Amino acid sequence: MHKVKITETILRDAHQSLIATRMKTEEMLPILEKLDQVGYHALEMWGGATFDASLRFLNEDPWERLRTIRKKVKNTKLQMLLRGQNILGYKHYADDVVIEFVKKAVYNGIDIIRIFDALNDVRNLKVALETAKKEGAHAQAAISYTTSPVHTTEVYVKLAKEMENMGADSICIKDMSGLLTPYYAYELISALKKEVKIPLEMHSHTTSGLASMMYLKAIEAGVDIIDTAISPFSLGTSQPPTESMVATLQGSDYDTGLKIELLNEIAEHFAPIREKSIQNGLLNPKVLGVNINTLIYQVPGGMLSNLVSQLKMQNALDKFDEVLKEVPRVREDLGYPPLVTPTSQIVGTQAVLNVITGERYKWIPKEVKAYVKGMYGKPTVPIKEEIIKKIIGDEEVITCRPADLIEPQLESIRNEMKEYLEQEEDVLSYALFPQVAIDFFKYRQAQKYKIDSAYVDKEQKTYPV
Repeated sequence: MHKVKITETILRDAHQSLIATRMKTEEMLPILEKLDQVGYHALEMWGGATFDASLRFLNEDPWERLRTIRKKVKNTKLQMLLRGQNILGYKHYADDVVIEFVKKAVYNGIDIIRIFDALNDVRNLKVALETAKKEGAHAQAAISYTTSPVHTTEVYVKLAKEMENMGADSICIKDMSGLLTPYYAYELISALKKEVKIPLEMHSHTTSGLASMMYLKAIEAGVDIIDTAISPFSLGTSQPPTESMVATLQGSDYDTGLKIELLNEIAEHFAPIREKSIQNGLLNPKVLGVNINTLIYQVPGGMLSNLVSQLKMQNALDKFDEVLKEVPRVREDLGYPPLVTPTSQIVGTQAVLNVITGERYKWIPKEVKAYVKGMYGKPTVPIKEEIIKKIIGDEEVITCRPADLIEPQLESIRNEMKEYLEQEEDVLSYALFPQVAIDFFKYRQAQKYKIDSAYVDKEQKTYPV
């Protein structure tokens, strides 16, 4: 009997993947106690893009959301996604900011922190992972899964061993693009199970239509936990449906023990929210279909929509196919990075520029230069000399952990924003998203004193999800 556990993503990745992280705390509140009764392994409800979206689009304090959910959810572990040294932003932060962020996340109610690095450079996980453990949280290290000529089973097993030796409490295979095929998942999990003693979790998206079948083979190979989304916000660029996976495993050796009837009551709460999201245009039918481009070009769903919006802004939507073909070429040039925030933006933007200017690397954004210099960490294979020369000339490539070059930042950040300080957590909100946080702090003050602030217009801007 190998009972499979389930992490429910409805409060984080499900709405991040389908409606750009726009679900409000008030939409979650009425169903929290019921979610708590199910017997999930964990509720993933914080981190990823929820922090940015709460402040930027919803006028909500993400810390308040965490505290509110914690008050209602008394029995189930709360989980967050953290981008290693990037925390929840899009660049590296100093160690003192990472340490303080993890401490405050645990203090406010997080039990499990899933920590990943876009380049799978374990040096970028170290500080967050050690702090999580020190604070008494479960530190889960995540492998950003991708396919390329250099990403072999041996590479992944070696990575998992390194994570285990660093003190990770469990390991997640984070298949953000839905690239993992069922039979290879069986092979990979079998190989990992032979070498690694800590629990394994599988996270995927149904972008390519493979994830549910892949989960089944991963379960047969011994995976301990799977990530699913309650049905109204499942499928497409989200996760496989919770109810379907529970029904699939019912009566087998892998039976989850979860009750379909209770899950159905939860689905009934989220169904009208889905309907409303379709009516107001937040849920685009495009993200619900199967997109096989992801298997051909390794492009995750969120990155596809970003490429479309970049091309629209340039009036160059007719170049979309050309850009899709250019993405794998740029990725090869840059040492085959997995395509997840922020590397998906780095590779995607360069591919767009290469196609629009009609000349490869004629125009190079500062992020691409920083990446080639080693400021994000080291890619799976070294970047070729001629590419380095083309992008940064004779500048030196750094080989240390990027954050070793960043001076402590916490005190100067606190000084910059102290006039808005209402809680210690505000310092961290400002550290990650300075302008967005200031706009929110002004809004918060205006609400408090009921003054009519000339408040910033928060109309649907796009940002990386």
